[in-house]
This record gives sequence, C-alpha cells and structure tokens, in this order.
Amino acid sequence: MPSSPILNPDTTWLRQRFTGRRRGALTGQSREEIPEDATLRPASVLIPVIEREQGLTVLFTRRTEHLQAHAGQISFPGGGTEPGDTSPIATALRETEEEIGLHPRHVEILGSLWEHSTGTGYRITPVVGLVRPPFDLRLDEFEVASIFEVPLPFLLDPANYRRDSMTREGRRREFDAVPYGEQYIWGATAAMLRQLYFYLLDQSQGNAEQIPD
Repeated sequence: MPSSPILNPDTTWLRQRFTGRRRGALTGQSREEIPEDATLRPASVLIPVIEREQGLTVLFTRRTEHLQAHAGQISFPGGGTEPGDTSPIATALRETEEEIGLHPRHVEILGSLWEHSTGTGYRITPVVGLVRPPFDLRLDEFEVASIFEVPLPFLLDPANYRRDSMTREGRRREFDAVPYGEQYIWGATAAMLRQLYFYLLDQSQGNAEQIPD
C-alpha cells in the first residue's frame, strides 16, 4: 500500500471520490482462496460513513458469540440477497435496517466497491453510504452484540493495515487485519476496508482504471 495517509477527509471530498466512477472499473480480485468450482451466494454489506461533528467515522458491528458463522467477529451490517431484493444496494439497506435499525432514509448511497468473494461461499458487494445524524439505532440482539465507530482518517492511513496469519487444521492462512485499540478487525471486513482505501486513493490520483493487487 502507498506510504502516505489521506488527511482530514470531509463529505465533499468523499462524494467527489465517487462522482463519475465508471462501473466497468469496479471489478477486482479477492485475496481469499476460492475453489474454481465454488458456487457463491450473492450478498451485500453497507459501509456506513457517519458524518460526526468531529469528523467522519465508519460504523462496525460485533456479531454475537452464539452464531454458528463468524461468532464474535467484527463486520459491516449486511447479509445474503433475498428474492425481493432488487439490487445489491437494496440488500445492503434491508439488512442494515434489520440488524441495527438504521432506516434507509438516513443513508445517502455514494457507490459500490469491488465484489469480494469469501471462502465461506459468498460474493459480497460492499456499498458505501453516508449517514447524517440524528438517527436512532435498534440492534437485533440475536445477531449484533454491539456497535462501534472508527475515525475514517485512521482507516485511510496505510500504517494501520497489516497481514496476519493463523494455522487451522494444519494449514496456514494469511489475511488482512486493521487493529484499532481493543478492536481487532480482520478477514473479509478488513479486506473490504483495504478496497475502500485503494478506491479512494485511486480516484484521488485520477486513475479510475487501476485495480489494487
């Protein structure tokens, strides 16, 4: 990743990064190992950028410990596409309202990032939305244990990204990680943050066709 952070982003800067973005440029490669014959279920998440007085932040959820998949992990609100969803944006907004009670009227959709495929069988579209307070949240206590926010400048500083690894069933796996205080953001969520970083940097450099490696 480039060595210099993006300082003091505001809503004008953020909107400009998505203005005129060509949909054809929004294809990238996941860094997870996906079998060639894998059948991937479409899904979407919302990356909620909150317009706070002290600056922009990004909202995350922590999943409850009793869930069968990704228990206790940090994620964005979102989930699998359902038959009534008309688009990835519709999926992201519906799932966000179900999980944390954020009504779609509070979300200004800015755009989407590259699709991210996971080893757990999902093809995820990350949707970026700007959220302006005041708004009320109501957490789904079955799925969401808590929420927290991270300043956007922290997430736009490449010094805060790293590659970690773990060994499971005798196999070593590498993954993206973005630790923030006591919060350990890793896996698909960290990979999508990495996409957001490159997307915004790519657009700010005026090179809409560059795809991160």
